[in-house]
Amino acid sequence: MKKIDEFTKRIVAFRNARDWKQFHNPKDLSLSLVPEAAEVMEHFQWKSKEEIEKYVVDAKEEIGEELADVLYWVLLMGHDLNINVLTALDKKMKKNEAKYPVEKAKGKHTKYNKL
Repeated sequence: MKKIDEFTKRIVAFRNARDWKQFHNPKDLSLSLVPEAAEVMEHFQWKSKEEIEKYVVDAKEEIGEELADVLYWVLLMGHDLNINVLTALDKKMKKNEAKYPVEKAKGKHTKYNKL
């Protein structure tokens, strides 16, 4: 938890030092997630399973940078909306665990309402 708080403070300080808060409203912060997530996906687009296995080893740092960009916007948006992302994740995992009990979902990709 401490690390997340430290990174969030660092992200907010980075933004504020550049006077970018004026451009950051919930709509634009949420829209910023989309191209960053797409940049993660680009690493895997059009590659076979075998190509991905090799590519992940060779491009781990670049993939990590794109994942970091996604996390940047998630943490900043959580901060600005006063949402504790880790608490939200904990609550969501509890819901997912109830929707997808191991005995029904193990080894299946079926949506919860079809289990």
